[in-house]
Amino acid sequence: MLTSWLPECYHDMERDVMAHKLTLVLLIATSLPFAAGAVSGPGSSGEEWIGKPAPEIASGNWINSSPLTISELKGKVVLLEFWTFGCYNCRNTLPHVKEWYKNFPREQLQVIGVHTPEFDREKLLTNVQRNVKDLGIEYSVVTDNEYATWEAYNQRYWPVMYVIDKKGIIRDVQIGEGGYTRIEDLLRELIKEK
Repeated sequence: MLTSWLPECYHDMERDVMAHKLTLVLLIATSLPFAAGAVSGPGSSGEEWIGKPAPEIASGNWINSSPLTISELKGKVVLLEFWTFGCYNCRNTLPHVKEWYKNFPREQLQVIGVHTPEFDREKLLTNVQRNVKDLGIEYSVVTDNEYATWEAYNQRYWPVMYVIDKKGIIRDVQIGEGGYTRIEDLLRELIKEK
């Protein structure tokens, strides 16, 4: 060490600082896959939901529609996306979700954005309404400020998309960005099902 001439107590501090730096580097390195939307590990794939009934949507403020429930939507395919307007990865999914809303017939596909806030500013209804308008979102959005729907789906990440079939069964889950071709193909397939 270049500081070998310093008293021993300074060497201890230097080791502590290095240990803290190493901890910080490891924390950042292990968090990057989550920040990028690539998640792996037990219970993080969403596969535990596939084949199970979709939980109901809790009450909240609805934008672009009257209140909807999963049970009322049986007979339609549902794309349910957990998002928040301040999330960069959520914004990256929007072009695809908006395209599906535009291109699939309304009587066959219901798109619902569950806006679950990460920060206090995202809880304000006026901020959500303004961002929905500014982002050109025309499909149904419900606020989830109490995290009731978030908790019903055992959510941990933004964004997450659930594809729900006409019987109310979850058929696919996409955590983070990506999987757009797979989701679109599944939406087409599910719409054709009786």
